[in-house]
This record gives sequence, C-alpha cells and structure tokens, in this order.
Amino acid sequence: MDQLLLILDFGSQYTQLIARRVREAGVYSEILPCTAPIDTIRARAPEGIILSGGPCSVYDDDAPQLDPQLLELTRPDGSPTPVLGICYGLQAMAHVGGGAVQRAERREFGRAHLRVDTDEDLLAGVPAGSSVWMSHGDHLTQLPDGYDVIAHTDNAPIAAVRHDDRPYYGVQFHPEVVHTDHGRQILQNFALRICGCDGSWTPASFVEEKIDDIRAQVGDDHVILGLSGGVDSSVAAVLLHRAIGDQLTCIFVNNGVLRKGEWEQVQTTFRDHFEIRLQAVDASQRFLDRLEGVTDPEEKRVLIGNTFIDVFDEATDAVAEELGVRPRFLAQGTLYPDVIESISFKGPSATIKTHHNVGGLPEELNFDIIEPFRELFKDEVRTIGDLLGVPKAIVGRHPFPGPGLAIRILGPISRGALQKLREADAIFIEELHRHELYDKTWQAFAVLLPVQTVGVMGDERTYESVCALRAVTSVDGMTADWARLPHEFLAHVSNRIVNEIPGINRCVYDVSSKPPATIEWE
Repeated sequence: MDQLLLILDFGSQYTQLIARRVREAGVYSEILPCTAPIDTIRARAPEGIILSGGPCSVYDDDAPQLDPQLLELTRPDGSPTPVLGICYGLQAMAHVGGGAVQRAERREFGRAHLRVDTDEDLLAGVPAGSSVWMSHGDHLTQLPDGYDVIAHTDNAPIAAVRHDDRPYYGVQFHPEVVHTDHGRQILQNFALRICGCDGSWTPASFVEEKIDDIRAQVGDDHVILGLSGGVDSSVAAVLLHRAIGDQLTCIFVNNGVLRKGEWEQVQTTFRDHFEIRLQAVDASQRFLDRLEGVTDPEEKRVLIGNTFIDVFDEATDAVAEELGVRPRFLAQGTLYPDVIESISFKGPSATIKTHHNVGGLPEELNFDIIEPFRELFKDEVRTIGDLLGVPKAIVGRHPFPGPGLAIRILGPISRGALQKLREADAIFIEELHRHELYDKTWQAFAVLLPVQTVGVMGDERTYESVCALRAVTSVDGMTADWARLPHEFLAHVSNRIVNEIPGINRCVYDVSSKPPATIEWE
C-alpha cells in the first residue's frame, strides 16, 4: 500500500464506486471527507487525488468548497500531485480557479455520447461516441486559465478538460458507474498513466502487510474477538490467528436467534479446523426471556445489543481469569463501507435501522480496537478468506444480521415462532444449495409474517402463519434487485415448507428491490 490514491468525498452516492474502480486497477485507494485538513492530505503523500461528485451547487451557501492549496500539493519527488475532478469535483476545481459554473438550461441525467477531442492521457483508448453517464444540474460555461477541453457531448460543450502544463484533469460525467462504457479505462489511465502507479496492489499483498502490522501493534498482549460466524468476523479471526496465534481468544455468543445448526457448526469449524482458542457462551435462555413477546424491531435490536454487552463483558472476565491477564485489544470485522458512512462530510447517513455489532460495546470496557478490514470491501475480504484457507461454506456465506432471526419475525418473539422460522429458513437455504442457486444470490432468507390465513390440509381447514421468502442479487448490498428464481424451484420450496413445518400453510415471494425497499424486512 505504498502507492496511494486519495478520494475526497463531496457527498456523491457513487464515491465508494470510485474507490472500487481504482482498486480494480491495482492501486490502493482510500476515501477522506472533502473537509479533511490539507496537512492531513499532505501527510498521506498520495500519488494522486480524485475529487468526487456531489449533490450541491458550488454557489449554495453550505456547499463544500475546494481548498486552493490542494492544487499546490507536490509529491516527494517535487512533481505536482495529479488531480482528477469528477462532476461536482470538476466544478469545484473550475470555481476555485476562476472559471464559471452556471445552472444548465436543462438538467442532464442519463446516457450521453462522448465526442473525444484529444485521445491521449486521460482518454487514451476511449472510443469516440462511447456512452458516458451524466448526472448534473450545473455545468461549466468558462474554463479557468490554463485549461483546455478534451471531450464534449451534444449537451455539454465541456465534458472533459485538462490543464496545459500541470496534471490536473476533470470530467463532467461519472466514469465510476457501469453505465459509462469505458469508465474503468479512464480511471485506470489516471491511476497508471498520469499518477504513475504500477498497478501491483492486490488483497494478497494486503495480507502480509496486515499480519506484520498486527504483530507490531499487539506485541505480547492478548486480543479478544466477537465471533458471529459470518464472513467478516470469521476471516478476521483467521487473519489474527495467523499473526498472533494463541494470543487471540474468540468469544462466540449464542443469542437464541441463530440459524439452524449454527451454534454447533461455528464451534466445530474454529476449534477443530483452525484450532483457534474459543470461548463459547450459551446465553440463549437470557436473550429469549428478554425478547419474549417483543414486537417493535428497534426494541428487539436494543434488547439484543444491551444483553450482548452484558454477556460479552462477563465472557471477557472469564477469559481474563483463564489467561491471568485482561486482554488489551478488541478485534472487530468492521468493513470500509461502515467507515466511509461515518466520515462523510455531511455526517452519518440517516438511521434507517439500528445495526447491532461488537462496535456497539461501551467505552468503559476499555479496549484498544483492532479493525484489520476497515480499509476493505466485502468482496475483498472474501478474497482474503480464500487466500487464508477459510472454508468456502464461510467465505461464500450470505450476510446475516446481528439481531439474527429476531428481525425476521414480524411480530412478537416466541420460541415457537423461532422454531418455525428456523426450519423454514433451513429448507430454503438447503434447496438453494441443492439446485446450485445459492452462489447466484447475494442474500436469501425466510421471514415469518404476523399474518394467518385459511388453508386446507387433509380435507381440514387450517388457520396458520404465512412465510415470506426473500432472495436478492447485489454487489455490495447498497442496492439490490430481487432474484429471478425459477418458478418451479419456488413451488418446490413452498411445498416443502408447508408440508414439513407445522403452523405454516402459505408461502409468498418478495419481488421488491432496494431502493425503495430494504433487503431485510425489519
């Protein structure tokens, strides 16, 4: 990670995609808020800087502005630091440089055909007339001194620009989205041709560097990790164990709302396969007693989170007694999207629903935090899991919410409802595997609805629960589409659930996308 590209976030919904595209070009990238102090940026010594798009007009009272000193930064060899402005980023560059930005006569949103005037440097290998994705209300009407137009569209006479003698570039469109045909090429041109990066970064190179970092950070101390059995915490546990061995203790809590067989499976995998020190705590009775009859999803989350804190604290005391010393570090499987959301210049996103994870532990537990994956996306963590030999059953596992099955029961929590849902979910997942559909979906699960319907079974009337099946396709969970599973498959799953699980007499399939829906129902 010696070669770094920094991305300054001006509030674009596509900022994470810029980071992904740069990493796909083999260059390590990180995102900082556009309000990051110039000294912070200078200290990172980036090979180049990308300015993201954003929803504001440069003339809005609260619009984020570009620090003019950014265009005066130099690299260690004394050369100017290359800068690429995307959409609002370009407008911010032009505005600070004395150019003119005005409201366009008509907002340009969607595909446009790029007319390349200069097919070198930034636009090398980009065919004339290729599609680009526009999403802007303002546009440049006058360039700052020293800049030239290198591409245009029918509606945007200034679609791409470059400086005459400094490595400053800008595009009015969004190269990071898939709708821009050669957007990857443009970002790769900036990273490799203009910034001079060698394109050698891979998740594999990340592993060895991170192992060295963890060893240096931990020294002779001990680390505990809250293990859920999901991809992020599991791969983090294996990485930490590779780095520090028995100085790591994982704590796995049975909260009573795990999937079928999960309590046994996680223990077997980590004790027997990886030989990782594991403290398994069956607190299911305590959790279920507190959840009994609770219907509000936020109350479920709070109860589970608070109970988890109590149990985790007690388990930590037990680990400390066994080791003869209290662990100094707490490891978490925090991923980069979580970090990005918390550092946006606009502040954290509106809370759609409270997320429970180990990161909710209170400060009085007094740990130093280790987050080995805070710079990575989930697909990169899966790659690392493969490199570390984590079983495919874990690496390829669908995401599972911290509150578990509790938020997949849309109604009061009871042991009976959990039993029905656990069995229905197990049948759905089992059949997805059997029909080789599991890896073709990003997430799939069953939901128990607070609805009862009339049915007929064995010539008798029934009045029982409804089970909803949900399966989506996605890249990172930020957006998702419902999975087009074969009708014959859905009919087979429905038939098994209704016939094998007492208390369910009807199945429905969710065909909502995100947005406007979320992936989970609660």
